[in-house]
Amino acid sequence: MSQQTGLENILRAAPVVPVVVIDALADAVPLARALVAGGLKVIEVTLRTAAALEAIRAIAAEVPEAIVGVGTVLTPGQFADAAKAGARFAVAPGATSVLLHAARELDCPFLPGIATASEAMGLIERGYSFAKFFPAEPAGGAAYLSAIASPLPQLRFCPTGGITLDSAPRYLKLPNVVCVGGSWMVNRSAIAAGDWAGITALARQAAALDVHRHPA
Repeated sequence: MSQQTGLENILRAAPVVPVVVIDALADAVPLARALVAGGLKVIEVTLRTAAALEAIRAIAAEVPEAIVGVGTVLTPGQFADAAKAGARFAVAPGATSVLLHAARELDCPFLPGIATASEAMGLIERGYSFAKFFPAEPAGGAAYLSAIASPLPQLRFCPTGGITLDSAPRYLKLPNVVCVGGSWMVNRSAIAAGDWAGITALARQAAALDVHRHPA
């Protein structure tokens, strides 16, 4: 499936994908290095700030050991711009027909979002194997994903939204969860303070959750 080629290897690189909001471009590279040092090399930079695209470009250029992707993709234009900036994967909170069409035209693995069984079935019909489950905790949490594992075994998930260090293992032990997305190790105040050692320590904690992850 061209729009998800290589995505499984990215999602399996670590048990947690840090979901990052970068306010200042100067923070991008040291933040990425701090996360990689802690064992989290897959990084989702969300398009929620003016610095996001340039942050992706900087991380792609200066932290080659990181696998930087783009999050909160809402339009084909954002998708294309992020891919040109060096994003190696793209994540959306939902799955519109326009975005799904754009994903077929761009050489950048795409992880669309779903929150219901019907939306999951729509992705399966299009040949997708992986989806973001968002917002994970408000939408039913690990119990919901466990319930749909049997009727919809074709799809595996990266749940994101409200997940914490304590709740992540409940997701990671499920057979249809490949990794989780979280932001507890990249608190915006810690980034603003330049607490890279603290972020590395939290990243190392998150990377250790691999022992809870269900095997492929």
